[in-house]
Amino acid sequence: MTMIALLSGLGHTIVVIASLLVYMVSTRIGHQRRHPSAALAWVVAMVTFPYAALPLFLLIGSRKFLRPVQRHAALVPAPPPWGEAEELLAEEAGTTPPPWVARLLRALDLPEAMRNSSVQFQASGEDALAALLATIDSAREQLALSTYVLAADATGEQVAQALQRCVARGVRVRVLIDAIGSLQTPRTLLRDWRGMGIAVRRFMPLLHNPLYGRLNLRNHRKLVVADARRLWSGGRNVADEYFIGKNGAAPWVDLGFVIEGPLAAQALAQFDADWRAAPGRIHRKKHRAPAVVQPEALAPGPGQMWAQWIPSGPDHADDTLHALLLSAAFQARESIVAVTPYFVPDDALLAAWTLACRRGVRLRLLLPRRSNHRLADWARERALRQLAQAGAEIQLLPGMLHAKCVIVDGEWALSGSLNLDARSLFLNYEAMAAFYGQTEVQWLQAWHEKLQAGAEPYVSRRPSWPRDIFEGMVRTVGFQL
Repeated sequence: MTMIALLSGLGHTIVVIASLLVYMVSTRIGHQRRHPSAALAWVVAMVTFPYAALPLFLLIGSRKFLRPVQRHAALVPAPPPWGEAEELLAEEAGTTPPPWVARLLRALDLPEAMRNSSVQFQASGEDALAALLATIDSAREQLALSTYVLAADATGEQVAQALQRCVARGVRVRVLIDAIGSLQTPRTLLRDWRGMGIAVRRFMPLLHNPLYGRLNLRNHRKLVVADARRLWSGGRNVADEYFIGKNGAAPWVDLGFVIEGPLAAQALAQFDADWRAAPGRIHRKKHRAPAVVQPEALAPGPGQMWAQWIPSGPDHADDTLHALLLSAAFQARESIVAVTPYFVPDDALLAAWTLACRRGVRLRLLLPRRSNHRLADWARERALRQLAQAGAEIQLLPGMLHAKCVIVDGEWALSGSLNLDARSLFLNYEAMAAFYGQTEVQWLQAWHEKLQAGAEPYVSRRPSWPRDIFEGMVRTVGFQL
């Protein structure tokens, strides 16, 4: 009788209403701000398939763990005081953040830009692997490694041997991998690592209380920190395709960097917060971004560079990187360069870039001709056609491009783990480094020009109506790509 009542019109209506109430209450009380298309998709699913949509929402419905902080502009903390000579030197060298960038990131409770001893970029997989192993070998007290993908291949074996050397000399080693990104990582591999004395955790494991609603929130940050003084980061995971190639194919085009200086301490604080959050069983109020770390500043000296750690994700009340990119679209005066493997922006960022093109900003977008995610390639077409019509210069690289980089007005740049898609912008735990020195920005510009020379222009074609419908359907679920 219970089943009959459930399947009756009244029973179905009650389930639909209850599902909508659960969605509304959890969204409003938890301040789960959503894109309109995502909200509409959930509501339609609750009405049409409530028996499947409600459990799915409980599994993947959460997006933020912190409520936004309402702050008056006058209450935003001022930047740390500088000496007059230091400030004048920084202005002449063009090494500090543009004023609007500094104000925005300060209002978002992010660490201030700091001087660092040095930075080295790695464009080739060979150089990146050498830098990764050198960073691990440089550790003397503690080493932290966070990656989305950990493969049991030649690259993973080299990293394992370097970690074993760390343990042998008494270094505390911690490894954090994402539970879904490293779903194919053999359990025997992790068991062997633990047997070596390496502490390993999976971020947000699949088998946990579904009421936490965190299955959809993945840790996409990639970083290695040695002794809070040396940071290796960028877009590469620990797998052959990022460094030496796989199955006879060339390694993917990617970008990484090594920074020595206070930025490493900020990245380590981020890792510590992610390490505590990894089990997925903690209370929302405790799941927050690390306290802003201001390590001991370096005394001014030659060869130093200014950089800033910019994380984004469910542990921040604001969508920090989305806010920065959106603001940059309106603040840019001359040019915006963007390199990304996947391009599925939300409507706000797409509209802002379209308007930037129409007011004369030169927008150059570099993508792979075909990425490793075919659905993402379908989902990007509408956005690419709109930008092309507005005058954007879109180039497609023949091979797989996995690098992530944004350069604004040739003055400052971003590099790290963030893809320009809705998943990275609104769901994933991500991190980018902002570079403000002329030397670093010019290096990134030259790297982009070299890649673009081997790319081919994107040709916008009007789609057939079946393809147009399919692209719309794929874009609707763009948040889950």
